[in-house]
Amino acid sequence: MLGILDVGGGNRGSYGAGVMDHFIEKHIFFDYGIGVSAGSANLISFFAGQRGRNYHFYTEYNLRREAMSFSSFLKNGNYVNVEYIYGTITNRGGENPLDFESFLKSGSQLWIVATDALTGKPVYFDGRRMKQDDYGALKASSNLPCVNKPYPWRGGLYYDGGISDPVPIEQALRAGCDKVVVILTTPRDDIRTDEKDKLLAGMIKKKYPRAAEAFIRSSAVYNAEVERCRQLEKEGKVRIIAPDSIGHMKTLGQSAEDIKKLYAKGYADAVSAFSFLHADAD
Repeated sequence: MLGILDVGGGNRGSYGAGVMDHFIEKHIFFDYGIGVSAGSANLISFFAGQRGRNYHFYTEYNLRREAMSFSSFLKNGNYVNVEYIYGTITNRGGENPLDFESFLKSGSQLWIVATDALTGKPVYFDGRRMKQDDYGALKASSNLPCVNKPYPWRGGLYYDGGISDPVPIEQALRAGCDKVVVILTTPRDDIRTDEKDKLLAGMIKKKYPRAAEAFIRSSAVYNAEVERCRQLEKEGKVRIIAPDSIGHMKTLGQSAEDIKKLYAKGYADAVSAFSFLHADAD
């Protein structure tokens, strides 16, 4: 089984969007996908065959005040307005609706990673169990701590999946994937440090202590999971696609120029996976 994994990373997710648009053009499909945060949104549009849809989110919709702003934070306690991004715009009748029916018809599995705010443990949602215009798993997975309140969905409270399982390669292997394309949104040799995570975790520690603990560990988990991917790459089971540089791009960066550059990098770098994917087909 051929899998694809996208780690997301806020507006850095434009890199993965570029990769997937190139795959759509070349008619490259996957049996299984697992996404974290913005990576899950990239993947559901990819499986629906909606080339260019994610590009418009990163370069246009996510730059709006309704999507990400301090005014949104003051109004509803959420800097990133996941209801606007994955509801108002995404729902049927919205400005750029998800073709949910085509996603279901694709036959591909999509798993979406979120973090349980009460336990700090990862939760893996089956994207096929969402319903039309109820994309709560996407909202939960993209719900950043500190700048957002925990997202309530189907009886649970959730934070961004990157807190607990930022590069869910083991989950892909457990699902039965023989080969996995792994999309990172920072250079593959970057080592994450936990100084900033510790500071931010302190902001949620009182109400959600276990989520805070997971947040503090997330950098170490990320580094270990990327190292695991490097090892699997040597074994021919993984192909990592990652930018050589992200410039000044931040997770919540809203520079249209930087976002477009990162998308273009992803589009160009997708070529690096072709020999890996063709070998799988031979």
